[in-house]
Amino acid sequence: MIKRIIIFILIININTFAEASIKDEIILNFKKINNLSFNFKQNINENIEEGNCIIQYPKKIYCNYDNFKKKIIVSNGKSLVIKNQASKQYFIYPLDKTPMELILNKNYLIEQMQKLDGKIIDDKYFTFSIENKGNKINIFFDKNSYDLMGWQTEDIYQNLVITFIYNIEKNKNIDQKFFRLPK
Repeated sequence: MIKRIIIFILIININTFAEASIKDEIILNFKKINNLSFNFKQNINENIEEGNCIIQYPKKIYCNYDNFKKKIIVSNGKSLVIKNQASKQYFIYPLDKTPMELILNKNYLIEQMQKLDGKIIDDKYFTFSIENKGNKINIFFDKNSYDLMGWQTEDIYQNLVITFIYNIEKNKNIDQKFFRLPK
C-alpha cells in the first residue's frame, strides 16, 4: 500500500515538474524573440480568414489578409488601424483598448506566464489564460518547440477570434515602414 502511495506521488510530481520545465523553456524561448513573421488562419464565428503578419516587439504589428477586401491591420505601438483597402474604409482604435495590446506586449506576457501555471492541451499545446482590463486572451505555445502557435480573444464586437500561426520566422530584419499607420 505504501509503495502505491509513493508511486502515485512520484507520478504527480513528475507531471508537475514536466509542466514547469515546459513553461520555463517557453519563457526562455520567448525572451529571445524581438520579432516574428508568420502566416495565419483566423476563425471569427466560423468565418476563416488567412494572411501573413509581422510582429515587432513591443506593440507593433502589420497583417495583410488574403481576402477580397484586402484588409490590413497595423499598430504603431499606440494605435491600431483596421483598413479595408478595397473600399478605402478604415477604423482606428487606441491599442490599449484592444486585446491586441496584450498579445503585442512581450514583457507583460512573460510576467504573466511566470505567475501562471499554464496547462497542456491535447498533448500538443501549452496554454496560458491571461486577463487584464476586461480583455481575456488564451495564448498557445507548441509544447515541444516552445514556439508561439496562436491565441484566442474576443474582438471589439464580442466575437470569438481564434488565430493559429505557422511558417514562423524569428528575428528577421524588418523595415519599420510596415508599422506606419495607413491613411
